[in-house]
Amino acid sequence: MDDDELNGNEPVVSVEIQGLSLFTHHGVEDAEREVGQRLVFDISFDVGDCDAIVTDRVEDTVDYAEVCQQVALAAQERSYRTLERLCSAVADHLIDRYEAESVTVRATKPEPPLPLPVEEVSVEIWKEAPQQDEDES
Repeated sequence: MDDDELNGNEPVVSVEIQGLSLFTHHGVEDAEREVGQRLVFDISFDVGDCDAIVTDRVEDTVDYAEVCQQVALAAQERSYRTLERLCSAVADHLIDRYEAESVTVRATKPEPPLPLPVEEVSVEIWKEAPQQDEDES
């Protein structure tokens, strides 16, 4: 046991996935949803009880490949008009699936269809997992 654990300060592990590129069908305009476009996702998890810091076992942490598959599933299973709603749906899906304290999801739309030249637009959302009552634990 290290000093942090003896003091009751369990380290929080942040797992990040950057630049997950997916072809999706989201957008305000009908054409965006019909034709589709590439979105780039950045995901961050805060995992409080990560045994891998002690065990060095992949099974004791978040499986990055599986997270990528779950983001793809959540982002491609239906169409949203706003990146805000899309990010919220992806975050909810990940919180439901993994034992994370919080999740940050950022969706970036390269070269969006706007009247002025813009390289990209993005939306980021941070969500905490619902707190469980002591009786439910």
